[in-house]
Amino acid sequence: QVQLVESGGGSVQAGGSLRLSCAASGFTYSSYCMAWFRQAPGKEREGVAAISNAAATTYYADSVKGRFTISRDNSKNTLSLQMNTLKPEDTAMYYCAAKWPRCGANWYDHATFDYWGQGTQVTVSS
Repeated sequence: QVQLVESGGGSVQAGGSLRLSCAASGFTYSSYCMAWFRQAPGKEREGVAAISNAAATTYYADSVKGRFTISRDNSKNTLSLQMNTLKPEDTAMYYCAAKWPRCGANWYDHATFDYWGQGTQVTVSS
């Protein structure tokens, strides 16, 4: 049974930091592209960052470049997102997702991902 379980969300003031984690099980984690998506109320789900199966390549949305860092540990089947200099517009539900096998040029397209977590809420106040 595939499971993706996010943790680490919370409330923080603008300029603060949070670290999200995702624990994966039930599939061959090291063979999958992994990504973080987010969805704010009334908005479409958007790709935030992705990382290739061997962690050789990372991808970021322009809105988070230089502030967020995605990483993975294939020995522990975990995915992380370090979020610094948070802004109110980063407020959203954040989801961990898996795609087999490569991220590709359309890494930001949620429709191409196979597995999803339940999400963790991030709220940034001004």
